Amino acid sequence: MNDKSTSSGVHIDAAAIMHAARKLEQGGLVAFPTETVYGLGGDAENPAAIAAIYAAKGRPANHPVIVHVSPEADIGYWAASVPVQARRLIASFWPGPLTLILKRAAHIPDAVAGGQDSVGLRCPSHPVAQALLREFRGGKGGIAGPSANKFGHVSPTTAEHVREEFGGDADSLVDYVLDGGQSEVGIESTIVDLSRIDTHGPVLLRPGQISAERIAAVLGMPLSSPDASAPRASGTLDAHYAPHTPVVQVSPDALPQVLEKLAAAGKKVALICRLQTSHSVAVTRPMPETADAYAHDLYAALRDMDHAGVDIIVVEALPGSDDWQGVNDRLRRAAFDSQGLLASLG
Repeated sequence: MNDKSTSSGVHIDAAAIMHAARKLEQGGLVAFPTETVYGLGGDAENPAAIAAIYAAKGRPANHPVIVHVSPEADIGYWAASVPVQARRLIASFWPGPLTLILKRAAHIPDAVAGGQDSVGLRCPSHPVAQALLREFRGGKGGIAGPSANKFGHVSPTTAEHVREEFGGDADSLVDYVLDGGQSEVGIESTIVDLSRIDTHGPVLLRPGQISAERIAAVLGMPLSSPDASAPRASGTLDAHYAPHTPVVQVSPDALPQVLEKLAAAGKKVALICRLQTSHSVAVTRPMPETADAYAHDLYAALRDMDHAGVDIIVVEALPGSDDWQGVNDRLRRAAFDSQGLLASLG
């Protein structure tokens, strides 16, 4: 493998890719960039490596991780069956930010699936991730890769975010960090359950940049909401993606009154908003107008505001249209533990 730069300007360091692949083959952990967020990677067929991922993140053992595969991967190796609906979505959206939940092949360790009979599979489009997947086990391996952060915290979209989470090179829980610049998408992949397609149809477990509308158009059928027996999936707990500082969402109309109430209570406020504002707060983070651009900036904004020394992060509520579904999902989960905070101020 030789060094090269892709058409998007991402540099692929051949020596770094080979070093990372050897670390993975030895059972180590490697943080790597994807177009969504950075992943904390381990050999998906090595239960000890999977256990190390869970330990590093502080992740519950029954919470499954997503297996990343190369564009040339044999999906039939990982899945007990690959329904025609999965083939259609793969043809339309892979490589890209879409994870498919399929019935797990019997030889795939249940550790990667949190003990379930299903497995989450994704083919990332980031050129560094693809180079790593092609180098790792000659392109025939899978890399288990939940987001490279402590469980429940804000996902990383740069290599520096990963180092903030796990420490520097000398004392890190991670053996190696591949730097591929800032993640382009900025929020995690859409997850669609097809493991019960014959009985439940396609089920949207987690929204993302690829909308339910686009997926339904390819399948020719709508996506259902999860029921009680739906597979557990990454990033679907009520509280997730949260900074240490409390987060609340406020409608644009209510924003002046809420900020006045917080000021009267002596609270130091960071405001994340799309609209121009003259409100007096400790720090304001202006955000883009479009859903894709907002998603790209979201986690970096939450991390920056978390470091701003404020008491509360106020986020201007966003439109409810389909293209905003993924961003709204992440903000709702980030704010889950802060429900009732504004009401408690009187």
